[in-house]
Amino acid sequence: MLRSHTCGELSLEHVNQNVVLCGWVQRVRDKGGMVWLDLRDRYGITQLLFEEGKTKTSVLEAARSLGREFVISASGEVIERLSKNDKIATGAIEIRVSELNILNPAKLPPFLIEDETDGGDDIRMKYRYLDLRRNTVRKNLQLRHQVARHTRTYLDELDFIEVETPVLIKSTPEGARDFVVPSRMNPGEFYALPQSPQTFKQLLMVAGFDRYYQIVKCFRDEDLRADRQPEFTQIDCEMSFVTQEDILNTFEGLIRNLFKNVKGLDIPEVPRMTYADAMRLYGSDKPDIRFGMQFVELKGEDSDLVSGKGFSIFDDAELVVGIAASGCASYTRKQVDELTDWMKRPQIGAKGLIYVRYNTDGSIKSSVDKFYSEEDLRQWVEKFNAQPGDLLLLVSGPADKARKQLNELRLEMGSRLGLRNPDDYRALWVLDFPLLEYGEEENRWFAMHHPFTSPKPEDIALLETDLGKVRANAYDMVINGVEVGGGSVRIFERELQQKMFGILGFSPEEAQAQFGFLMNAFEFGAPPHAGIAFGFDRLCSLFGGADSIRDFIAFPKNNSGRDVMIDSPSTIADAQLKELAISVSSDAKQ
Repeated sequence: MLRSHTCGELSLEHVNQNVVLCGWVQRVRDKGGMVWLDLRDRYGITQLLFEEGKTKTSVLEAARSLGREFVISASGEVIERLSKNDKIATGAIEIRVSELNILNPAKLPPFLIEDETDGGDDIRMKYRYLDLRRNTVRKNLQLRHQVARHTRTYLDELDFIEVETPVLIKSTPEGARDFVVPSRMNPGEFYALPQSPQTFKQLLMVAGFDRYYQIVKCFRDEDLRADRQPEFTQIDCEMSFVTQEDILNTFEGLIRNLFKNVKGLDIPEVPRMTYADAMRLYGSDKPDIRFGMQFVELKGEDSDLVSGKGFSIFDDAELVVGIAASGCASYTRKQVDELTDWMKRPQIGAKGLIYVRYNTDGSIKSSVDKFYSEEDLRQWVEKFNAQPGDLLLLVSGPADKARKQLNELRLEMGSRLGLRNPDDYRALWVLDFPLLEYGEEENRWFAMHHPFTSPKPEDIALLETDLGKVRANAYDMVINGVEVGGGSVRIFERELQQKMFGILGFSPEEAQAQFGFLMNAFEFGAPPHAGIAFGFDRLCSLFGGADSIRDFIAFPKNNSGRDVMIDSPSTIADAQLKELAISVSSDAKQ
């Protein structure tokens, strides 16, 4: 080893010892007779001291010649610092340097390699290898390592076996768009990169492996945003001879174990909520339950407290629904107008916002006093179980649209009122999703999860009579309003799987061509099985208190799906294209 210690481990117990450190120059402070240098490596920072009269002239001159990010080796004696720094682990000591070697000089970096950098996203992604030297980014990857390590430990102790599945697979028409890979040895034919190891893990259950997991790279050619990358990582799991209850208990245990070992937090038992209740009470299949503000309907399937008063916006609406914002009755007209404008933005698309102030003195004032009496408004307040000082915020319109709009408003009010504390973690299981959703444009049914999800046993008869009412034996885990994992009990009988493909529009021939290998396997003794996959990158960003997954991936892509550091994707040589039997137009090359 070129070094005897790292830059993060020395303390007062090492005083009077001679040590050798290696690392990068963080900064140099030349005070004339004395020079201080901060040396950084992955483990921390140690201060080096050079003094006129005590340090060899050649060593002192070498120290003064150093620039930021020079790679050096320094030998010397550990001494106690007179002015200690309690912000770093090595702040009680420094090294009086006797020998200094420049291992590699460095150009001045394009941004500061410090926690608070002056580099923007684009420049830091172009020089990602420099960005990775910063403590904040490195700690994110160390957290990622801890999540992976404790995941493996937990699953290993439950007799799961980690199995690698293929990366070059068959393209399928369901789900997001595939990344495809041409085959040189099979001209005109293509592999696909896996969106998930779904069929392979089911085949492992047929093979009798019983409990499988894999921390696996997956790929989807889809539009990107803060929590999406074209390549991402899943904690992928499958179990045989289990029920939904077994899956929920096993993987609730995993999440609680990760919170305990990675974050040092004991989270409570995870509550459960049906999809129907989640949509009714929160307008979302991934509700943030850190705060209340559940939806209350003034007009819906079971009640109508608003129609027949001459207010056409409510009279014509399928649904009138709202939330009670605690303590917000004091909002000024300007504040309410600003909320209304926020709701009218194209991203949300509400036509307006109705408010009711339940003042602290018990009086009630609304934006629809012209149409509704105080007695009417008191009925609304009672329906909401509102308290004096609350502000009721109402939207109306088609049921699905109104609920989605109110969900956005609820989250915004939660943020404005400080109710979405990133250090407060609330997990939730959402169960009993619809098995299918109807695509109006395509005029056919689609699987809400994937084609291999089993319907709930009591709903199988509805496959013949009412497809829209069939519930899936599926489940999602949601933490703080973010879906971090999802799975289902799988179909394991050929006849039911064949029927499912037919419902989704596959002819028997198409189903056999695409998924015949799986249905054939079911004829050789497939066990009942179920599984789940967690978004590993999302989990890491959640534990790290960040909205974006990019800083928890060593070399991420930008929002255009490009790696600007290595300039990828890029064109390839005509000779390579010819080998692959691919013809690219001149326009595409440009």
